[in-house]
Amino acid sequence: METKRTSVFENGLIWFGAGVSIAEILTGTYLASLGFGKGIAAILLGHIIGCGMLFLAGLIGGKARKSAMETVKMSFGSKGGLLFALLNILQLVGWTAIMIYDGALAASGVWNVGGWVWSLVIGGLIILWILIGITNLGKINTIAMGALFLLTLVLSAIIFTGGGAAPVADDGLTFGAAVELSVAMPLSWLPLIADYTREAKEPVKATAASAIVYGAVSCWMYVIGMGAAILTGGSDIAQIMVRAGLGAAGLIIIVFSTVTTTFLDAWSAGISSESVSARLNGKWAAVAAAVIGTVGAILFPMDDITDFLYLIGSVFAPMIAIQIADFFFLKQDFSDHAVCAKNLIIWIVGFALYRFLMTVDIVVGNTLPDMAATILLCLIAGRIAGSSEGK
Repeated sequence: METKRTSVFENGLIWFGAGVSIAEILTGTYLASLGFGKGIAAILLGHIIGCGMLFLAGLIGGKARKSAMETVKMSFGSKGGLLFALLNILQLVGWTAIMIYDGALAASGVWNVGGWVWSLVIGGLIILWILIGITNLGKINTIAMGALFLLTLVLSAIIFTGGGAAPVADDGLTFGAAVELSVAMPLSWLPLIADYTREAKEPVKATAASAIVYGAVSCWMYVIGMGAAILTGGSDIAQIMVRAGLGAAGLIIIVFSTVTTTFLDAWSAGISSESVSARLNGKWAAVAAAVIGTVGAILFPMDDITDFLYLIGSVFAPMIAIQIADFFFLKQDFSDHAVCAKNLIIWIVGFALYRFLMTVDIVVGNTLPDMAATILLCLIAGRIAGSSEGK
């Protein structure tokens, strides 16, 4: 795709757009039962964990100058990496459908012309963003991000000056589960951040800016959602906008926040498709992902995404843990191997451990202990393999 290098500022804009998301606001509403104090603590802790991992994943791609799925081949081999490329394409198409569905549902709450109409509008704008191309968006992206910034400031002011708190039902959410829900969103970006940092002029600075900007904005969206649920007793962001009189401004927030976030999912689905087959054109594969996502949003209900978030975590948390161990500690590269069986076995163990940890209430969530255990296992296996080769 394009070879033009992106600046630190451009990378920051990209990840600002990723953070301003109706899906993140809705996820924030799930934390309302904890109350403001515990809820904010869970949001901050979860994002520190998730964005720390996001930074390391982006740094691998930035330093290696490879797309996310090409960096996966460095740990799992040229054929082994195809498994994760296919899984990544599936989750990105799934995310595209979920984001369009959420955006259309929220837009219908402001102006009810039919969810399918809004799905087509949002899907069409995403395709337009793809055809313009990530390195050519320039002023369009700057204007869109500026408008979203101002409008989310207005939305925040409306929510947090709206009066006393309404009673929120105790849904049994623990602090550890809330941390995990806060880790889940930055974790969902792990398999694609390198698609953007690989093109950065200054990889370390651009990756740091990406992780920090995304983390700050994502926390902001979570707090908006949690605050709306606590202060109004409900979680319908569209209705909050309507009651506040935002009208057209509310529609702009909903539609363009959905477009700027979902564009990244569809674009990365296209980039990942190039890892599966060099004959595929990434831009047109991204358009295909947007079309499939739009059709899926029209045909299928997608109201509860928590199981989807946990599935993403269980697949990609141990994957990136192995990459971190290989790239930063063991300095290994298995790109010239067909399959690295050792790392695939470790990934299966990490996947199973994540699913087990979901049944245990841990104050820091289950992603951090799963990744720590997977990294440790990878280092031990690497040391044993090194000792064997030395004999």
